[in-house]
Amino acid sequence: MKFIAGLLVGFGLGVAAGLLLAPQSGEATRAQLSEQGIQLSAGALNDEIRTRAQEALVQGRDLYARTKTELSERYSRAKSGEL
Repeated sequence: MKFIAGLLVGFGLGVAAGLLLAPQSGEATRAQLSEQGIQLSAGALNDEIRTRAQEALVQGRDLYARTKTELSERYSRAKSGEL
């Protein structure tokens, strides 16, 4: 029972100290938290887009290399009269 009472008193004192020592109003704090949440979401989205772009770039380079090799081989065969 003493533990619960101490917990409630500590919680109450913490809330009171937070309200008295807060550097800005609750509305301003909520707005700041909302803005930071948006920035974090945008940062995660940017990372995902960057990852997908890198994957697409790698796939594009692979396709280019395969196509270039295939066309070079066909050109060589056509030039030598094999086709």
